Amino acid sequence: MEKEWKSSTRQQDKIGKFIQSLRKEKNLTQQELADIIGVTDRAISKWENGRGLPDYSLLRPLSDALGIGINELLNGERIKREEKEKRFEDTIINTIRYSKKKLNNTKVIFGVILSLIVIILITLITLFGIDIKRMRNNEPVFFSTWGFKYAPPVNIDDVNLEKVIKDYLSIDNGKTKTFIAMKTYLITEKNNSYDVYAWVLEKNYYQDNNEIIEDSASSIPYKFEIEKIDSEFIVKSYIMPRDGSYYYKDMKKIFPSNVLKEMDKVHTDSTIERLELEIKEQVELYFHE
Repeated sequence: MEKEWKSSTRQQDKIGKFIQSLRKEKNLTQQELADIIGVTDRAISKWENGRGLPDYSLLRPLSDALGIGINELLNGERIKREEKEKRFEDTIINTIRYSKKKLNNTKVIFGVILSLIVIILITLITLFGIDIKRMRNNEPVFFSTWGFKYAPPVNIDDVNLEKVIKDYLSIDNGKTKTFIAMKTYLITEKNNSYDVYAWVLEKNYYQDNNEIIEDSASSIPYKFEIEKIDSEFIVKSYIMPRDGSYYYKDMKKIFPSNVLKEMDKVHTDSTIERLELEIKEQVELYFHE
């Protein structure tokens, strides 16, 4: 393959020098020859310097302009009459070889491009499938929602788990009422035992002379451990990070890395604002019944 390429390059040099020699014999400039055959002077310069060959459509006009035959042009030299037939056959054979070589190169390039397209499509389809699964599990995705308005199917168990947690944390002692809003990041299940990772906003209110007063509030990440016994969910325990210097150490210990990454954005992605609004609606509904 390398030998053929070097031979082709030498032939281009030979043809280029031949064109240059004939042009000068006819006292033509590169621009004048270019005007005769309808190309630019840069094309003439390119051929004469062995950096390319004329297009097949230009072989006849270029040969006529230089006063030679096409066979002589392709061989890069004048051919004696007795050698013309043999050289013509050689030229045909070389042209066929060159055409086959270009066709093979085109096939290789096409094959590479097609393979890349197939690999990219397979990759995108795989990532799309992974993201669909992640969206259904309320997990971070690779490419947002791919432009689709996606609403994951409502899981009754998930709804019941959140209700059990809110009931577990709520206090109503006749004077103070607890209101809970939460964002669930991940729920894992194993043998009817659930781990629920959530951010919980909790506020306590009481009413005094028709005035609704906020008594206390907390905004805390939790891991709840819940068991399902005879179709009933029961909160067995919960874990939350300690305050102060232990906070970040506990967060890394309690929460999976993907959940921790999402929780780090809780104060910047409008999560707290949405939870505040949910509690406000609960308070208004409760005290105005």
